[in-house]
Amino acid sequence: MSHATYELKAELRERVGKGSSRELRRNGLIPAVIYGDKQAPLSISLPSKEVTLRIHAGGFMTTVATIDVNGEKISVLPKDYQLDPVRDFTMHVDFLRVSGNSTVTVEVPVHFINEEKSPGIKVGGVLNIVRHEVELHCPANDIPEFITIDLSGHKIGDSLHISHVKLPAGVTPVITDRDFTIATIVAPAGGTSGTEE
Repeated sequence: MSHATYELKAELRERVGKGSSRELRRNGLIPAVIYGDKQAPLSISLPSKEVTLRIHAGGFMTTVATIDVNGEKISVLPKDYQLDPVRDFTMHVDFLRVSGNSTVTVEVPVHFINEEKSPGIKVGGVLNIVRHEVELHCPANDIPEFITIDLSGHKIGDSLHISHVKLPAGVTPVITDRDFTIATIVAPAGGTSGTEE
């Protein structure tokens, strides 16, 4: 279910700061940081083209990668990245160091299936998605690419909660104190709308 892992070659960054980041970018590299696992953060640089391709390929935030830093191979999970809004260019990436038995917290996208089998949608109801992604605790080496909600049999007025999702083994929602809503099927525009979050 998870994406295949991939490897990126990195260089350690001696100098850290605005000027050196600009210089890196001119050379087709981007600054990145690897932190976590009770170790000092590592400042590295990565080939910007390769990282941008990975981000566009999808599943970037849910795929564990290997970063080769001068021969030391480190397993990481991307935690955050910034894109230049103008030039669609990766500015910076934060990676979290993970090991096989680490648990990580990831926003996993929700996929909805069998809309055509939902009586509510058949009669013109609208799927109102409250959460396009759900934050889950997952084993680092087994992060689901997405979670699925089956809309079969759901009518107008139905709410779909996290309890409707069959989560893989070892995966638990971050919010545990309530059965939160992921989507509702609402009457066509002009009907009443609920205020449930």
